[in-house]
Amino acid sequence: MGKTYKIAVFPGDGIGKEIVPQALRVLNAVASKHNINIKTADALIGGSAIDEFGMPLPEDSLNLALNSDAVLLGAVGGPKWEGLDYSVRPERALLGLREKLRLYGNLRPVKLFSALADASSLKREVIDGIDIMVIRELTGGIYFGKPRGIEKTDGQEKGINTEVYTTSEIERIARLAFEVARGRRKNVCSVDKANVLESSELWRRIVSNVHKEYKDVELTHMYVDNCSMQLIRYPKQFDVILTTNMFGDILSDEAAMLTGSIGMLPSASIGGDVAMYEPIHGSAPDIAGQDKANPIATILSVGMMFKYSFKLDGACSVIDTAVTRVLEKGYRTPDIWSAGQKLTGTREMTDLILNEIE
Repeated sequence: MGKTYKIAVFPGDGIGKEIVPQALRVLNAVASKHNINIKTADALIGGSAIDEFGMPLPEDSLNLALNSDAVLLGAVGGPKWEGLDYSVRPERALLGLREKLRLYGNLRPVKLFSALADASSLKREVIDGIDIMVIRELTGGIYFGKPRGIEKTDGQEKGINTEVYTTSEIERIARLAFEVARGRRKNVCSVDKANVLESSELWRRIVSNVHKEYKDVELTHMYVDNCSMQLIRYPKQFDVILTTNMFGDILSDEAAMLTGSIGMLPSASIGGDVAMYEPIHGSAPDIAGQDKANPIATILSVGMMFKYSFKLDGACSVIDTAVTRVLEKGYRTPDIWSAGQKLTGTREMTDLILNEIE
């Protein structure tokens, strides 16, 4: 009997509670097809954990993650918890997991399914054939830098967030980007704001130094404002985009719309012994519980889990192929639907993908 892979499952909030169970159906089907032993365990994080335990990342949930082979996460947050202090909001669970699991690199593939070219707001000739990997530094930068907070000074409030990067933080994410590029088209575009920010000046210099170890990979630099424009103007110029925590957060969501919907993009957060897989979209409380959520990003995240954590590329390919076939047959969830196509819900879309797998 082969290895049993232990997976911590955190559905989270909103549509996370709908899409994760559907992704698990696909996970189990592929595992059965390929004789892969899987063991899953659920726990609460985010708003649901706040409601139950008064904190976004309970110790038991963190320990479950630390003692697993991988983590599958849905989404966290929602208007219900927006009035809480930042230190205990649902999003702190994500930041806490990234920090404790040492997940310094976020891989966000932006690849257009040809059947969805018309779902994008851009012309087909602009987006057809795009295949971009956004690599976002995940545990440094302005989301973690100190000092931070809101303080009162001279009768008014002042909000403070600090952008901080060290040499070692930049070196490790740069190496990850160059290694990933070696398995693709060998082109890295490092995105920063070095003309204004000292932290970006250091970023650019360190990335250039690391590049000396990867002469087979082409390196270019681009300011973040130009990159945001170039993603819309000519996205096919990009292979691997390497960037900071905040810039990656923004640019990857922009890039998602090239594919037709943010509901189509998976992600992998890697670095430590336990990687985390999640769709890049949020909890979408406005459609939660209505069977409208697109499960494909979460299902594709399961595919990335097979590839990056379990080194089972074949299982990943099975999922990608099944999704492609369903889309080619014209089935769409509301976020990617247009007239003349077959409207489906969350569960039916998963059923269709399972039919292709089985």
